[in-house]
Amino acid sequence: MSRPDPERLAVWRSFLEAHATITRTLAVELEAERSLPLNWYDVLLHEAGGRLRMQELAGRLLVNKSSLSRVIDRMSDAGYVEREPSLEDGRGQYAVLTRDGRDTLRRAAPTHLRGVQEHFAQYLTESDVVALQRVFGKLAGPEYE
Repeated sequence: MSRPDPERLAVWRSFLEAHATITRTLAVELEAERSLPLNWYDVLLHEAGGRLRMQELAGRLLVNKSSLSRVIDRMSDAGYVEREPSLEDGRGQYAVLTRDGRDTLRRAAPTHLRGVQEHFAQYLTESDVVALQRVFGKLAGPEYE
């Protein structure tokens, strides 16, 4: 079994810590300014086209279907999404963005994007962007799908 060298382990740890710190900060800001949980924002953003099968949405959000189902239930109670049965197979369901959901996404986006800029993007040089695109492109390749 091979192990990463100490430098790569340190980079891995730094990546995890930065992700956790930035995600927490973005969540706090979104909740404080828009009373919207970050995971709800993610659902609204991924449903921006209006309608997605629950299974496809779960894959895009990298969550399991039962966790997503609970989130969709709460968002439905809030009026941001509706569930529609699939006419194709009778078992599947679609999550459909409502007008309130679209309006909420539109109002929350500036808060989220400002946070991404303030806590992440402003620290990247052009060469950092190129390097990260290259690395993340490798990591998101077909072997990881």
